[in-house]
Amino acid sequence: MRFVDPQEDASRRHEVVRASAPRPLERAPREIDVEIPGAGRSRPFADWVTETHSTSLLVLSGGSVVHEWYADGVGPGSLLLGASMTKSALAHLVGRAVGAGSLRVTDVVGNLVPELAGSGYAGCTVEHLLTMTTGTAWTEDHRDPDGPATRLVACFGGTQERSRELLVQVRPQDPPGTRWEYSTADSQVLDWARERATGQTYAEALGDLWAELGCVRDAVVGVDVAGVALAGGGLAACAEDWLRLAALQLEPTAWAQASSTPTQPWLEPGRLPSSITTHAGFGYHWWPLSADGSRVTADGSRGQFGYADRDRGVAVVKTSLWPYDDPWVDRQQRDLSYLGLPLVAAAVG
Repeated sequence: MRFVDPQEDASRRHEVVRASAPRPLERAPREIDVEIPGAGRSRPFADWVTETHSTSLLVLSGGSVVHEWYADGVGPGSLLLGASMTKSALAHLVGRAVGAGSLRVTDVVGNLVPELAGSGYAGCTVEHLLTMTTGTAWTEDHRDPDGPATRLVACFGGTQERSRELLVQVRPQDPPGTRWEYSTADSQVLDWARERATGQTYAEALGDLWAELGCVRDAVVGVDVAGVALAGGGLAACAEDWLRLAALQLEPTAWAQASSTPTQPWLEPGRLPSSITTHAGFGYHWWPLSADGSRVTADGSRGQFGYADRDRGVAVVKTSLWPYDDPWVDRQQRDLSYLGLPLVAAAVG
């Protein structure tokens, strides 16, 4: 899977999300002078950027882009795969549906999507999907070639497999609301429920948001043979537009607060399985770094982050392409990124 300009991969299917009303963000560049301690030493900001294999880094403060950097071969027009940052974009779409009255977090999934009546999702609510507490039997291991997560994502790799046929096969394991388990299947079902409630596909709903935000570049989202979007990982957008999505968490709205705040003590920062992270908790498809939700990030595989610090009014987008095959290297890079993002925000805010 390509992380830079994935639309150029002719073996995969994509749907275009048009930037129909572009409004470029203002630029007010300034230097960022901060030391990032972690992994047994301290390093200056520029070294942290390169050490964590960044491909782009943009910082928004006071409504203006105050820092903008791209690696060689990447630029303002490049489409950057957000991987699981796509899930946080989905949370925005769910929030818009809730705000419009089309969907409630208490709605039962089986009522919205009757095809799931015999699955582990039948009795779950939309909130269980948002918080990944469905209790379904699912293992998210993309290094396992035969695992369910690998099979699900493979549906979006140009095959004839239909992703939703796999979702109806997911079985129950624990009562909903009693256990957290990271699951792209939960995200795909969440988008299915949102689609049924609103009548809009992921790309259609995102197109409305793209126009409202003034996004400057067409985005693409991966789809399967049936046209179903990989709402849990297939969105590619330019760095400036990813920054807009992160900055939505700075808004003083009920949804921004709710989506940034853990609903249970065992979802707070430091309470998730340590194999996932010791730095963040889980909200509504966002990763809070503070229990009150004032600091939160989107988080995608191989170092895709959309960080927002509401108290400082700062958003940071960092895309990356670090090694993934070694879980320990992956974990160290991710930890170092989590340590650095709040310090970058503090340096400008």
